[in-house]
Amino acid sequence: MLMKEYRICMPLTVEEYRIGQLYMISKHSHEQSDRGEGVEVVQNEPFNDPTHGQGQFTEKRVYLNSKLPSWARAVVPRIFYVTEKAWNYYPYTITGNTHCSFLPKFSIHIETKYEDNKGCNDNIFDNELKDQEREVCFVDIAYDEIPERYYKESEDLRYFKSEKTSRGMLQEGWRDTQNPIMCSYKLVTVKFEVWGLQTRVEQFVHKVVRDVLLLGHRQAFAWVDEWIDMTMDEVREFERTIQEATNQKIGMFPPSISIGETPVSSLAPNGPASAPSTPLYTDAPEFLSVPKDRPRKKSAPETLTLPEPVQSESAPSSGSATNHASLSPAPTQME
Repeated sequence: MLMKEYRICMPLTVEEYRIGQLYMISKHSHEQSDRGEGVEVVQNEPFNDPTHGQGQFTEKRVYLNSKLPSWARAVVPRIFYVTEKAWNYYPYTITGNTHCSFLPKFSIHIETKYEDNKGCNDNIFDNELKDQEREVCFVDIAYDEIPERYYKESEDLRYFKSEKTSRGMLQEGWRDTQNPIMCSYKLVTVKFEVWGLQTRVEQFVHKVVRDVLLLGHRQAFAWVDEWIDMTMDEVREFERTIQEATNQKIGMFPPSISIGETPVSSLAPNGPASAPSTPLYTDAPEFLSVPKDRPRKKSAPETLTLPEPVQSESAPSSGSATNHASLSPAPTQME
């Protein structure tokens, strides 16, 4: 098990980011999705918890195969996804029960808390940690290096200035001078209990998580002029529209086939009508189908020869036997 606490500051307030995170997650998921790859929303509906109160529950499938390193792609199926279940009780969220489609000993658990400060609360997860050791990692949305494939000049926060809020451009040391400022505290636990691969996989997953957190929080501020005037009802409608469009991009590719006793009819989502539904397919994916023109495998000899008849004591002479044998069927050519 490898646990890290990430602290990501933004030039926003916690109340503003209530809208911003919903907008960012939906738009980011849509941008990162393509045919057979990306984020599919399975469920998205209100949820009430006796401890945390009213919140929102989402279940997603994150298809990742092309994003894996070559050593990982060599051992995973062609269709590989991670199932993510999240409970959003803003300003507290839980992303748990995250597991891989074919690795039962792999899991990710993320707890998030938001506060209006610059990441200076060292005791924010005291109740959750229970004296467990973890590494604290500060993520700078303006100056930390981002993977080249994700870089966009319009999202470079060193040069971006918001027209509606007049915030930006972020200079070196901006966290010490920026007002307003908030921090996303994320406690991330990764488990991969497979001997010989545990350390390598857990470190790789944390690197991926950090890159995703850096990119998502950069975009949340870079897109601030798009969402800052939205109401909660407006951002929820935007969320539904974008999720449907994203599911269509993912749904063009047949989902992974699972084998179980649950009938297909019982898999239909039972959420409200506004919750995006997951397309269900009963046909095998094209790459699993047997080509119609493929020659049949020859698992038997080319010819089938019948045994010669056994002669009785009253059998005719050898010449007659030869004539009798010539009446038997000719050797049969197998398909």
